[in-house]
Amino acid sequence: METATKKSKVYFPDMRCKNGVNLQMKLEKLMKKAGIENIDFKDKYVAIKMHFGEPGNLAFLRPNYARTVVDLVRSLGGKPFLTDCNTLYVGGRKNALDHLDSAYLNGFSPFSTNCHVLIADGLKGTDEVAVPVEGGTYVKEAKIGRAIMDADVFISLAHFKGHEGTGFGGTLKNIGMGCGSFNGKKEMHSAGKPHVDQQKCVGCGACTKICAHDAITVSDKKAYINHDKCAGCGRCIGVCPKQAIRPDTENANDILNCKIAEYTKAVIDGRPSFYINIVVDVSPYCDCHAENDAAIVPNVGMFASFDPVALDVACADAVNAQPVIANTLLAEHDHTGHDHFGTVSPETNWKSGVEHAEKLGIGTQAYELITIK
Repeated sequence: METATKKSKVYFPDMRCKNGVNLQMKLEKLMKKAGIENIDFKDKYVAIKMHFGEPGNLAFLRPNYARTVVDLVRSLGGKPFLTDCNTLYVGGRKNALDHLDSAYLNGFSPFSTNCHVLIADGLKGTDEVAVPVEGGTYVKEAKIGRAIMDADVFISLAHFKGHEGTGFGGTLKNIGMGCGSFNGKKEMHSAGKPHVDQQKCVGCGACTKICAHDAITVSDKKAYINHDKCAGCGRCIGVCPKQAIRPDTENANDILNCKIAEYTKAVIDGRPSFYINIVVDVSPYCDCHAENDAAIVPNVGMFASFDPVALDVACADAVNAQPVIANTLLAEHDHTGHDHFGTVSPETNWKSGVEHAEKLGIGTQAYELITIK
């Protein structure tokens, strides 16, 4: 007789607030109910990994949420800092100086958050630590930003939203992709170098503007990708208005999800970790874009757990249970199915990531949702 899978606890309050109670108070209550106080923070360096938002994008989490996490960690004796790693693509976060400018522009300063911001992989994304991935299928040594690996305690504070490559971006992506150095991100994207469907391409040049590696040229009103230069980041896929750019292999996005899971394992293995997803402003694409489309579903709430897999699955289920908002990208598609993320980005399969993470022993997809009033 098979033994029933033990369910992980995921804690959840909605976004409703009565007089005298605000969202920051609800977030603090959530963290305490989920058991964050059981972690020994005394004199420990605490990395709080989050996304500071690409300039021009307004869907990223407000710094007020970070301040709440920071203040609680400080009250428990910890030494918190906010952190992220640099990006592969053109934008406001490709090196540490621009990244800090972007963070400050979006409100993440020591004055607003009560802690410093450290870009974990240094000035150019080369300050990394090679971390073995036990049981890894695709990655044997993950390349992680040094400051993240130097921390004693790790906390993920993620904005849960859609993503054109992974289906959704939640805890696993915030950790796995977000903590990878420049070379780490290249490794994760290496299976999915895109190609151009010449019949669909109109030569608009949107892909050339977003490419950080000069890998795309337009000739005779058609785009061409030089795979020797291409890093495989997939940004060109997201910006193409004609959906003319696709990964080279059918399972490229699944491999990407699996590599993200393996990088996540490298980051969290062997030290106390805690995970929070804020499911608001659920934009169809990542906060790495310099713009954000309208939220596809109503705001859901805040979720926290010691299990990153159960947490992401609980959030995906909660989003998929929501009605579709009119005049959104989701509403423009045939959404008769039950997977909003797959509807928005049909080339993706978010389940491949959580399934692989479960096999790696990071967590379980089975969860018990505990509602906090």
